[in-house]
Amino acid sequence: MDFNGSSPFPEGVISFLDTDLYKLTMQCAVLKYFTDIQVSYAFHNRTPEKKLSRAAFKWLQAQINKLGNIALSNDELRFLQTTCTYLDKPYLDFLKEFRLNPRDQIAASFTPENDTGGDEDIGEFSLIVKGLWVETILYEIPLLALTSEAYFRYMDTDWTYDGQEEKAFEKGMRLLEAGCVVSEFGTRRRRDYHTQALVFRGLVKARKEGEKTGLSGKISGTSNVHLAMRFGIPPIGTVAHEWFMGVAAITGDYNTATSKALSYWVGCFGEGVLGLALTDTFGTPVFLKAFGEPMTGTETSKSGSPTESARAHEVPSDKPVAVKDGKAKTFAEVFTGVRQDSGDPANFVKMMREFYDAQGIREKKTIVFSDSLNIELCLQYKKISDAAGFNTTFGVGTFFTNDFVRTKTGVKSTPLNIVIKLDSAAGRPAIKISDNIGKNTGDKTTVQKVKEELGYVERAWEQGDEAKRWGTEEDTRKK
Repeated sequence: MDFNGSSPFPEGVISFLDTDLYKLTMQCAVLKYFTDIQVSYAFHNRTPEKKLSRAAFKWLQAQINKLGNIALSNDELRFLQTTCTYLDKPYLDFLKEFRLNPRDQIAASFTPENDTGGDEDIGEFSLIVKGLWVETILYEIPLLALTSEAYFRYMDTDWTYDGQEEKAFEKGMRLLEAGCVVSEFGTRRRRDYHTQALVFRGLVKARKEGEKTGLSGKISGTSNVHLAMRFGIPPIGTVAHEWFMGVAAITGDYNTATSKALSYWVGCFGEGVLGLALTDTFGTPVFLKAFGEPMTGTETSKSGSPTESARAHEVPSDKPVAVKDGKAKTFAEVFTGVRQDSGDPANFVKMMREFYDAQGIREKKTIVFSDSLNIELCLQYKKISDAAGFNTTFGVGTFFTNDFVRTKTGVKSTPLNIVIKLDSAAGRPAIKISDNIGKNTGDKTTVQKVKEELGYVERAWEQGDEAKRWGTEEDTRKK
């Protein structure tokens, strides 16, 4: 592997579609409702011992600036038109003319520990994004992928691509043989694009082998839209925490923010479309209170409404819009299922079973598990979820796209645990208080205030140490 410019493999991010699908779906919804909202994003490194050199940071800066050169190609537009039919024409018209502006919207800084001025200086780095929500929403995934690539291009370089495709095939077959329905979710913390492509090639081979031999499991797709187009596999994704965080910050009302965010979502895409709800932005118990309410629609924005500053044409109303047998349907009835992304999965399954039973919902719903998964966890969670009567699926990310050992020592080459979260919207702090304290983000004063307002009960999961979610370099040695 040559990192001196002669590598035949692509570096960096070269397409708007080289991102997770839910960034496009959320951008579509933001364009519809919050076109003029200003936001900021903040970068968090949950593995702070992993730092960059000045050379790595320079490479990262150069790649960030290149994001401004990206434009949607005609082939990419046709793919979105034919495959992602829930993305409406106004949005696709917007996207085909859209350009990022990283030089004005991203502030990247490097602080060396011992400043000699040389490229070898090691230090902390930060990334801050500011601008219109509808424009800056596409930065998160590329910035995370580029940061990870910079680290493994300059800091931890004792690894090769050898065996990645075969390893992914073997993982895929084990999951398929166990009856798991799996999507690849590994863009944000991948080693680089070529790694992800190798991994997905291996998964596609497993998919074909599983279909040929009649295995009950399924490789259902990938969150990466570019790879979905390239391999002819469905892109998978719905919504992220960012949507709920943004709506809450804009409205300033955390008691109604979840129901409003759900109403906006259905208003944008329709009933039963992109219908997997993320539960843990302000804690799952808080989410479920809103999820059990009658599903409401949208109406013309009134003077003095919370979204007036956004010039939104529509806002959530209190009027039920879906009725069955003369009774208003709840969000829980309309949405096909939920995604679990923090906290104890066993407790989550129990909570969701009790919730659906109390709601009198007998339709078989889906739970998607997506929190730092590996094969053993998938098998464990599948057993628990299946037994509780759910359709069980998995979004597996870092375990697929950043699973390496150092070639000289056999020691595990551990991924970075990095995130970029919405930090403010419409001039107010944007926060997240998940089902695991280690994943909370945002202004501490606002976090505490909202916890008290919502009656949030703090939870710590014994397996939720974010600094060690994929082990340490001492944990695993090459066998």
